Amino acid sequence: MAEALKGITAELYEAMIAVVDERVKEIRVTREDFSELKGIVGDLAHSHNQLREVVTELAQGHRELVQSHNELREVVTELAQGHRELVQSHNELRGAVGELAQAQARTEKAVANLAHQVGRMSDTLGYGLEDLGEWVLPAYFERAYGITGVERCIRRFIKVDRKEVEVNLYAEGKRNGEAVVLLGESKNRIGRTEVKKFVAHLRVLERVLDKPAFRFLFGFWAHPSAERLARENNIEVISSYQLTR
Repeated sequence: MAEALKGITAELYEAMIAVVDERVKEIRVTREDFSELKGIVGDLAHSHNQLREVVTELAQGHRELVQSHNELREVVTELAQGHRELVQSHNELRGAVGELAQAQARTEKAVANLAHQVGRMSDTLGYGLEDLGEWVLPAYFERAYGITGVERCIRRFIKVDRKEVEVNLYAEGKRNGEAVVLLGESKNRIGRTEVKKFVAHLRVLERVLDKPAFRFLFGFWAHPSAERLARENNIEVISSYQLTR
């Protein structure tokens, strides 16, 4: 090396040293750039991995979205089927309501006819009940109330203020040796309304009587509330079944 440097001037030597220093600097810069590049490549690799994860998540999300879409389509199909069934049920219900309305109309007509027939039957039974009371009640009056001397109960018209007031079942007898007038009315079914009407009827009749009255209602059936109201107005309620006791 010393032999090689012989004949080189100091100026040349310094120039050569300067060139070598410059080259060394350039090499150092290149290494720094390489290190920086290496870091960038590492960052890119990391970013690539992150991107791949994002793409994977997007792919999974897409699959879930497709699955949700398919499920939604099935739900929509079921809803459409349900709607069709609902429309069909509505039509069937409307038809049933129409049939029910027709059946109700037929029932109302039948009930009207039945009411008419019952009304006619009631009139017939009314006379039958009155006839029954006419002959059977006298013995029951004696047995149940101690009223004697009653031969039969008859229909009678009593004049009140120049008007004739009808008594359905009328008789005269004695109770504890005292003369009494029996005023009665026959009704198939005795309710509170029948009792109230009879009370008003009695008020008119008793204005012209000169004897105490034995008041009674005679029928096939009496409502308990009607019996209570009758007792409150001193009226005996006699049901047909009692006659056999």
